[in-house]
Amino acid sequence: MAPDFTLPNVHGQAISLHGALQKGPVVLNFYRGGWCPFCNLEFRALQQILPEIQALSAQLIGVSPETPDTSLSTVEKHSLQFEVLSDVGNRVVRQYGLVMTVFEELRPLYLQWGLDIPQANGDDSWELPIPATYVIDRDARVTAAHVNRDYTKRMEPADIVAALRTLA
Repeated sequence: MAPDFTLPNVHGQAISLHGALQKGPVVLNFYRGGWCPFCNLEFRALQQILPEIQALSAQLIGVSPETPDTSLSTVEKHSLQFEVLSDVGNRVVRQYGLVMTVFEELRPLYLQWGLDIPQANGDDSWELPIPATYVIDRDARVTAAHVNRDYTKRMEPADIVAALRTLA
């Protein structure tokens, strides 16, 4: 079962998983941040299949530890047409068992590359979600999932659509 949560979207509105499921299945995507090139590639792919997701009466929701303002920049930059929620402090990521911490030895490199994770996330934890995608039916059951510590590996868009088709 998918744990319920309520998080702010990029406009500060509270969005709950339970409320979203009242409208139909949900594709829930946890991503590291708008600074991540692999997340940005995934966003493009998800945006491309959004019409198929919606045609199957489902919603797509992205979740990151970034602040709403930082997430808003990501939404605008990529012209995303789906909800993007801010999980500052990784509370929901923790509920899903997806939290990881950037190794201390890597932090100076991240900063050197211009990736200030604490600033983007509004805390000083250096925590990120393990990238994950869940297909969740209206009863909050996870019917398909892809979780991989290797942030370059993501659920294929065709697999997301196929999983949603089994719910129709």
